[in-house]
Amino acid sequence: MPNEYWVEAELSECRESRGHCYMSLIQKDEKGATPIAKADAKCWASKWMMIRPYFERTTGQRLHPGMKVLLKVYAQFHEAFGFSWIVTDIDPTYTLGDMARKRQEIIRQLKEEGVFDLQKELSLPVFCQRIAVISSETAAGYGDFCNQLSENPYGFQFRTWLFPATMQGEEVERSIIAALNRINETCDKFDCVVIIRGGGATSDMSGFDTLALAENVANFPLPIITGIGHDRDESILDMVSHIRVKTPTAAAALLIDHLKHVLDTLEEAQGTIIHYAQQKLSTLQAQLSNISEAIPRLFSIVKTRQEARLDALYQRILSRIQQQSVVSQAEITQLEQRLQATLERRLTSERHRLEILEEKVHSLDPTLLLKRGYSITLHNGKAVKDPKTLQKGDTIETRLAHGIIHSEIC
Repeated sequence: MPNEYWVEAELSECRESRGHCYMSLIQKDEKGATPIAKADAKCWASKWMMIRPYFERTTGQRLHPGMKVLLKVYAQFHEAFGFSWIVTDIDPTYTLGDMARKRQEIIRQLKEEGVFDLQKELSLPVFCQRIAVISSETAAGYGDFCNQLSENPYGFQFRTWLFPATMQGEEVERSIIAALNRINETCDKFDCVVIIRGGGATSDMSGFDTLALAENVANFPLPIITGIGHDRDESILDMVSHIRVKTPTAAAALLIDHLKHVLDTLEEAQGTIIHYAQQKLSTLQAQLSNISEAIPRLFSIVKTRQEARLDALYQRILSRIQQQSVVSQAEITQLEQRLQATLERRLTSERHRLEILEEKVHSLDPTLLLKRGYSITLHNGKAVKDPKTLQKGDTIETRLAHGIIHSEIC
């Protein structure tokens, strides 16, 4: 095999050492994912230092496991290390086509699942100030993002919580998904999520073009803002996010502008309220002035009416009192006449009764009995009716018509 050949393969391993690139190539069964062929490939430093920048600049990605490539190679056999391909060129257009097919397949699947536009249906909270940030802890972009928020010209207060994640390499998908899961556990504490990447080469964008990461972002309950690429790069993660911006500082500017818009709206509403309040106050003051001017006149009318009404009431009361006085006087006169007749009848009756009693008393007068020859014996001023009540030595007196006889019991 003396010539050079173009070989299609998938990378199962790719690493650099001392400026050389060592690759493991596989071919998979078209009906499954089982490798049916395998070969080692090497690209010496003299070629690799020219091939690599061109490939990464064209595709926007580094060579990594799982990528399909078209390699220009020649065969080499070494007695100690066996057969391998020596790479002299890589066609980036082949890889671009395969990457585009994979991206389109992921986008198609997301749309079939109905999650591609879910983030677009969300809206940033009115006061979006509690920010969960997914970024590398040491990234310069994260520092720029925080500094721009804290030094905003309006004095807005933002609070940020960092959820560290790997933002380049093979760990991007797993690391960002893990950070999203941690945020989701306390999502009530945050208003939105910002995923930012502090610089980095465009060749590190492949980690943001995975189905699992896109599904996690699309289904996340909080709005997600991405600032992970450059102007000409748009990852699938950017497509499914709520808002995509170019850089971390652009993400900070977006949040500041959002709060500034809210402030402008509130100030406009405040101005409108003040205007209508002043207008209403002016109207009420005019009405109050009219009323205050009308009060004396109305009071005079009311006073005249009330005085007339009181006079009428006074006349009615006075007439009623006079009528009642006449009726009462007649009743009193009638009662006096009835009382006088009653008193006269009662006096006549009592006088007659006294005369009868007087006759009875006169008939019972003891002096009449004495004049008839009777006598009364008294002991201690009381009449003696039974001689047994007297004792020897008692003094008694006997009253006669003419005189008193004193006797002593022997």
